[in-house]
Amino acid sequence: MENKKTILSAIQPSGALTIGNYLGALKNWAALQDEYNCCFCVADMHAITVRQVPAELRKNSLDLLALFIAAGIDVEKHILFIQSQVPQHAQLSWVLTCNTYMGELSRMTQFKDKSQRYSGSVAGENINAGLFTYPSLMAADILLYQADLVPVGADQKQHLELARDLAVRFNNAYSETFKVPEPYIAKVAARIMSLQDPFSKMSKSDDNANSYILLLDPIDTAVKKVKRAVTDSGAEVKRGEGKEGVENLMNIYSAVTGKNMEEIELEFEGKGYGDFKGTVAESVADCLRPIQEKYNDLMKNKDYLQEVYTAGAQKAQGLANKTLRKVYKKVGFLQ
Repeated sequence: MENKKTILSAIQPSGALTIGNYLGALKNWAALQDEYNCCFCVADMHAITVRQVPAELRKNSLDLLALFIAAGIDVEKHILFIQSQVPQHAQLSWVLTCNTYMGELSRMTQFKDKSQRYSGSVAGENINAGLFTYPSLMAADILLYQADLVPVGADQKQHLELARDLAVRFNNAYSETFKVPEPYIAKVAARIMSLQDPFSKMSKSDDNANSYILLLDPIDTAVKKVKRAVTDSGAEVKRGEGKEGVENLMNIYSAVTGKNMEEIELEFEGKGYGDFKGTVAESVADCLRPIQEKYNDLMKNKDYLQEVYTAGAQKAQGLANKTLRKVYKKVGFLQ
């Protein structure tokens, strides 16, 4: 790989992605490719902390791989792989788990949130040790590739902090082994909220299907969802208290078109919400259409997708094994 800093990014294949996932993550990742060496991961091992239907997990993993490519990830220049096909993730995870304190894991807000959310449900019958220890696996994901930077949202900051702590702890105990990764904060980070409740992040798990736009929603469905989005009782397209719904649509429009908020307010000065929503809906349609066309083409050529993830796994294993061999030697395993 070229002498550039390395970035690692991963998404779980836990179902369809929303436009929020694209605008907040994938679109930014694609923009990083000229400046950094990038490792992009379909994190299927993380997905099984919640019981999965095997056929659905395989389908979701392939779908996500195709969406990475459709969103602009260049598989010739960068590494795109499926986590479970690189066994070094599990191998390093065990070593790091043995260097992780129970108190650190018990403080993870995602474990608390998920275990409470699943309590009393079918998923709650499987509140397992993996759900508790998976931050150590996440640390392994990052440290295996000697990543300099990791794009993180607010809900992942704790996990990156743990990865940093584990890197320092291991380096102090066994000598310099891991790079200590830094968070990558995008210059323009789109945080897309629910179309029906602009105080909540857009999520495909929302009970109201009108609250989110899926990357693979039919175009006319996506347009209707934008037009049904909550705004307020006023008529002005501007930011401010009580204008959270309008501001959310402005954020979507900004992320899709590259226009800043001042330009958007000026564009719709004197116009009503009908014109505004119609324009946002058209811009969303223009954003989704090429992604869906590329995705559909890729899904017709599953042999190519298999070639991509096979080659990606080989490249990832080559990098990961360099780190794992050092770790195994330092902890005392025979080589």
